[in-house]
Order: sequence, then structure tokens, then C-alpha cells
Amino acid sequence: MVKKKSLLRSTGFVLFILFIVFFVLFPFIQMLSTSLKYQWDWGNPSLIPRKINLEAYKELLNIGQAEKSLPDSIKNLLKNTPNLTKTQKNRIIARYKDTGNVFPFFEYFKNSLILAFTAAALSGIIAIFGAYSFSRIQYRGRSTIQRSVLFVYMFGGIVLLIPLYRIFVKLGFLSTPTGTFLTLIVIYMVQTLPVSLYMLGNYFRTIPYSIEEAAMIEGLGRFNIILKIIIPLSLSAIITVFIYSFMIAWNEYLFASIFLKGFKNLYTLPMGLTALFTSKNAIWDRIMAASMLTAIPVIALFMVVQKNLAGGLSEGGVKE
Repeated sequence: MVKKKSLLRSTGFVLFILFIVFFVLFPFIQMLSTSLKYQWDWGNPSLIPRKINLEAYKELLNIGQAEKSLPDSIKNLLKNTPNLTKTQKNRIIARYKDTGNVFPFFEYFKNSLILAFTAAALSGIIAIFGAYSFSRIQYRGRSTIQRSVLFVYMFGGIVLLIPLYRIFVKLGFLSTPTGTFLTLIVIYMVQTLPVSLYMLGNYFRTIPYSIEEAAMIEGLGRFNIILKIIIPLSLSAIITVFIYSFMIAWNEYLFASIFLKGFKNLYTLPMGLTALFTSKNAIWDRIMAASMLTAIPVIALFMVVQKNLAGGLSEGGVKE
């Protein structure tokens, strides 16, 4: 009887986990399926396309699209002039190709990557030193400052949008592309820093203080203790914080849509997807393919570093 109950409970638990996994993965499976279907196959309820269509990915990644985007007259010229060298053909293609229907995926990808990586890295660096001060150093007002860092989350992004925009306009930052880009980096840091401080502060408290005392006896200062002890022992937490900050900046749309509106060459991927959805090229396979390509970097980043997220490296470091 006990074995039957145990078997039923285990089977129910496995089915519940499979349901959760399917519930989480289904949107991505649906996106992938739609991106690989031809237009005549969109009415097919099956997730498996009748025929694989990779044209949307080729268009977004600009694979083999150079001659397709040429005017017909230039195509005829290249076809009927066999004496042209490869260099001459490339020059003609570069001069006359029509980029009006080309989705600049790599340009948007580069902007999003630089913006998200820089904001996440700076937020992580500041959070390490701030969280260490909260968890290890005694000074007046520490508890008040520590609690108040989460105060920013009491206000939604839409509430902070107009004040921040007016502040940076008066400072003159939004008049240049560089200033606008730096403004977004600062905003993303402000958005992610409170949680980063909170997460790292709690993790640093789990590191036995006796390890630092031993380092101080050896003559190490606070800065060297952070670099040589705290950071190596907290690598899993730091990576987690970095991924969190990266995802926030990578997927952010509200502030980017306002601050980057006048600089199309600085558009991020969320803005590019919105522009693609509202353009004359709003075809479902291209939209879903672009969405898949946008999600891949975050998924790949998590898969690469997931082994470092299993647990703290300080476990068993010292016996208290």
C-alpha cells in the first residue's frame, strides 16, 4: 500500500513538472514553429511545419540577400555582363542595392548587446562594493540606506519617465547619440542596482567572517579582501546578478522608445521588433524569427554560466 502511494505521488509529481516545463516552453515552440512556416502553412494547427522555411532567418541575418535587393535593371546588367570581375560586381551591388526592406538585425543586436552588457557590468561592480559595505562595515545610517535602496521600486517606470527625460534634456545629454546612449546606461543601472545590492548583500552575509579576519591578520586591506576573497567565493551570486541586470536592459522598451526616438541608428532589438511589426514588412514568419533571434543571446548566456549557479563556492570553506 505504501509503495502504491509512493508510486502515485512520484508519478503525479513528474507529470506536474512536465506540465510546468511545457507551459514555459510552449510560447518559444510556437514562435519557432511559425518562423519556420511558409505563408500558405500558417493555418496549419500543427507545430511541425509541412515544409521548412528558412527565408525569414536569411533575410534577417542578411544571408544571400545582396542581389535580391537590387533593382531589376542592375540584375540584368550583372546577368548580361559576364566580363565583370568579382570586385566590380561587389561595388555595383554595394552602390545600387535597396536596403529599404532589409531589417538591420545586426545593428540592433550590437546596440542592445553594448547597452545591456555595459549597464549590467557597471551595476554589478557598484553592487559588489555597496553590498560589501552593507554586510560588513559598521557606520551610522547603514540600516536606513540599506532599506531605502529598494525605495525606487515603489514607483513604476512610467512615473519616472518624464522627470528623468526633463533632467537629461536640461543637462544636454539627449542632444547627441553618445549622450543619449550613456543616459540609457545610467537609467538601466538605477533600475537594476537596488535588487543587485539586496541579493549580493544577503549572499555576502553567508560568507564566514573568520575568513576575512584571517586575511586581515595576513595584512590584506578591505579592497584586496573584496578582490581576492569575496568575489571568488561569491562568483555564483555575482553571475546571477549580472544575468538579471543583463536581461532587464536587454528587454527594456519603455525608456529606449522615448530616449532613442531621434536616433534610429541606436535602436535596440525591442525597438527594432516594434518597428518591424508596424512596417509594411510585418510578416509573421519574419516577426517570429526576429523574436527567436532576440531571445537566443539570453538563453545562450544562461546555458553557458548555469554550472556556476549551482551553489555557493564558500560552502565548507571554514568550520565555525
